[in-house]
Amino acid sequence: MKVEILYFQGCPNHGPVMEMVRNILAREGIQADVEAVEVQDMEAPENLRFLGSPSVLVDGVDIEPGREKDPPFFGCRTYAVKGKTTGVPPEEWLVNSIRR
Repeated sequence: MKVEILYFQGCPNHGPVMEMVRNILAREGIQADVEAVEVQDMEAPENLRFLGSPSVLVDGVDIEPGREKDPPFFGCRTYAVKGKTTGVPPEEWLVNSIRR
């Protein structure tokens, strides 16, 4: 299994997302390659399926349900969770993705 965290330099949510991913993998007892992928320019999003910083991919698939057809986006990513906007995805999305 490969987990990628796509981000751009200066993203305030990159660190918290990296920590969340590592904690969940340890808690679930899952061995996975975790890679931080810095997106450096406007050309990269289309190639990487970058949906904003930070984006978490498990085996190349974004952990947020329903985003498969969204166009790439270079900017700060937000997640709508239970009526609130946050810069960090909920743990359950990652857990669901790694269990698939």
